[in-house]
Amino acid sequence: MLDGMLGFAAGVMLAASYWSLLAPSIEAAAESGYGYCSGSTAIADLPKDSCIAASGTWNEYSWFPAAVGLITGALALSLTDRYLPSDLVSAVMAPTASPVRMATRSSSKRPKGPDAQSQRRILLLVIAITLHNFPEGLAVGVAFGGIDGQSMTFEKACAIAWGIGLQNFPEGLAVSMPLRGQGMSLWKSFVWGQLSGAVEPLAGILGAVLVQVARPVLPYALAFAAGAMIFVVLEDLIPEAHKDPGSRAACSSGVFIGFVTMMAMDVGLG
Repeated sequence: MLDGMLGFAAGVMLAASYWSLLAPSIEAAAESGYGYCSGSTAIADLPKDSCIAASGTWNEYSWFPAAVGLITGALALSLTDRYLPSDLVSAVMAPTASPVRMATRSSSKRPKGPDAQSQRRILLLVIAITLHNFPEGLAVGVAFGGIDGQSMTFEKACAIAWGIGLQNFPEGLAVSMPLRGQGMSLWKSFVWGQLSGAVEPLAGILGAVLVQVARPVLPYALAFAAGAMIFVVLEDLIPEAHKDPGSRAACSSGVFIGFVTMMAMDVGLG
């Protein structure tokens, strides 16, 4: 059961990495004018529209922030994985058990339960999805802060907020289900799923207040979160789910279900 949950989380994260993060990162970079005009010295400093109007050639490098953010995010999670304190992992991931169960476990010579490495991998999953929610909140804040009645209207900003808000349902499941599978109580798993998205409104306020500062940073922040999520999927979730050879089918099924669920919500909600 846990392996299917981990597979579902991996599928959700892979789909979100592209449709919620990398594609918007490239799009935001393109809108910010990442590129240069070639054709003659006189038009070298022109923005994209003026360059094309002057018969110049616009050379896009809107992929650059996505590439930098992706690699930086993966490196950041790699360092987090290496230096994450074991005491913190144990404190956060400790399953909630009744006194009777605790007494039963204490009388056993080898208590059963999730090993430290498994707990570490699930905690990294929570960290990665929390990181992913920050730039999404930033994007909502930038949308509302940048309302000008033309390129960005109140209706468009509301549509972005609703779309991102609804996408949080499968992402919350991707956090809560593996935690529950690790033995955490139902309530505590639910709370951690909610807390992983609590950074979004805070980032939204920050993006709206500091829209001129946040807009240039947004492409890098989105791709950073994508790199963190992809790293966790490749280094932690898939290896953890494949520890038991007999559960690989459940893991693979979970990946596809999670991927299709998130893809449908991302694309369907715009």
